[in-house]
Amino acid sequence: MSGRQGGKVKPLKAPKRAIKEDTEEEIAFKEKQKADADARKAAKEKALKGGPPGGGIKKSGKK
Repeated sequence: MSGRQGGKVKPLKAPKRAIKEDTEEEIAFKEKQKADADARKAAKEKALKGGPPGGGIKKSGKK
């Protein structure tokens, strides 16, 4: 009974991933996505900042 018998077997180690270098097209695409995200964030902040002062429907005092 020497060694390891029965039970779970250790999984093999996964090979290391090769470092992928981005092409010029991929770099440009990522920059465009980042610029679009920044523009959307700025537009959202501007919309929240300039909203209606009281918010919602204004009601008259009469019933």
